[in-house]
Formats: sequence, structure tokens, C-alpha cells
Amino acid sequence: MARRSVLLIVAVLIAALGTAMIVLYVKGIDDRATEGQELVEVLTATAVIDAGETVSAAQEAGKFETKKVRKDDMVTGALDNTDSIADLVALGSIYPGEQIISDRFGSLGSIENLVIPDDKMAMSVELTDFERVAGFVNPGSEVAIFLTAAAPIRRLPDGNEETLSSVTRIVLSRVPVIGVGTTSVASRTVTTEEGDQVTEEVPRTILTVAVTQEEAEKLILADRTTELTFALLGTDTKSVDKPGVNPVDILPETFRRAAG
Repeated sequence: MARRSVLLIVAVLIAALGTAMIVLYVKGIDDRATEGQELVEVLTATAVIDAGETVSAAQEAGKFETKKVRKDDMVTGALDNTDSIADLVALGSIYPGEQIISDRFGSLGSIENLVIPDDKMAMSVELTDFERVAGFVNPGSEVAIFLTAAAPIRRLPDGNEETLSSVTRIVLSRVPVIGVGTTSVASRTVTTEEGDQVTEEVPRTILTVAVTQEEAEKLILADRTTELTFALLGTDTKSVDKPGVNPVDILPETFRRAAG
């Protein structure tokens, strides 16, 4: 009887030990499964923070927000507040959704070069306020670039030249702006409706865009031979390469009467 009791106790102990080992094993699986899944708070950008923009200005404009992300998704060095960068400026454009890290900020004198995408090259064009959307184009913006050619000349196979109708069309449908230079003032002479010639002061600004070699070739030729106009694009704006328009398209009745 005593021996049977001892065996029963041993069996119970073995069963309890086995249960405990199973519980520990399952807990270990759970711990490994949830490792890195816990949520942490990080500071992110809600709008484009331009190169040279101060942290205080970006904060006043509501360009920072704190959000929770999985620990595995947290970028090394990500901040959860702006205390350590409060007196600094952005060294390059920071885009919506990016986690804020201190390495992207520094003193104003630390801004040395443009941030050029690896597969692109930087190219600059000088435009008036009208041609660059009145100053609303900033680093991080995307633009479509249009050209207007007034009576372009085409060389024919026989060596003669043919004057074509003036045309406005898109030359680059979507390119990023990576830099905006200082604005200078240039003088130009225009003719008024009364036929008088007057000189007016026109502000001009250099905009730098990131383009491929093929895009650069098109843009250089267009800049040298035509008038350029930048159009600011939204995220969902559709800009498509089409033949463009000429005076007949916008004044059909006038040309129809002239032909008749």
C-alpha cells in the first residue's frame, strides 16, 4: 500500500513537471513570436520639410507628429521629440512619413550640396515668377515642364527651310525640384497695347531639377531655343506627353475665316 502511494506521488510529480515544461516551451514560442512586435513612439514628418528649413519653423507649421510603430520598423536613431534638434535646420528635403533622425539636421552652414537621386543628374533653369508658379515651387515639389516655340523652323530634305506654326506642349511630364536659388531682378522691354515700348523689372529665380541624361538633353535644347514654363503638380496630377496645341487649336474660327 505504501509502495503504491509512493508510485502515485512520483507519477503526479512527473506529470506536473511535464506540464511545467510544456508551459515554458509554449511561452518561449510566444516570446519569440512577439519579439520586436511591441509598439514604440517615433517622430515622423507630416509634410515636406525643405532643406534649410528650421526645426522650429517646421514645428510651427505642424510638420511633425508622434506615431506608434513596431519596434522592428523603428529606424536606428529615430527621435520621439525635437528637443535635441530644436536649434537646427534640415540638411536635405524630408518627406511625409519619414521618421525623424538627428543625422538629417545640422547648422545652416552644414548644407553643402544638393541631394541628387542616384540615377539622376542636377540641372538648373532660370525662370521668372510667372514661369515658376509665382514662387510656390520649392525643393521636394514635382513639376511638369512646358515649352512654347514661336514659329519654329524645320529643315527639309532638299535643304530648304519651312516655318511651322507656333506650338506649346509638354517637354517633361514629371520631374522633382531639388533646389531653389536666390531671386534676382532682370530688365526687359515690352510693348504696351498702345504700341509704346517700356522697360519693366522682372524677378528671376534659378530652379534645379533632377533629370536623366535624356531628360537633360531635351531640357537644355528647350531652354536654349524656346520659352519654358513650369507647372506645379499634385500627388495625383496626371501629366501626359501629347502633341500640344497651336494657334489653330485655340482660335479655330479665326483661322477658318482666314482660310475661307
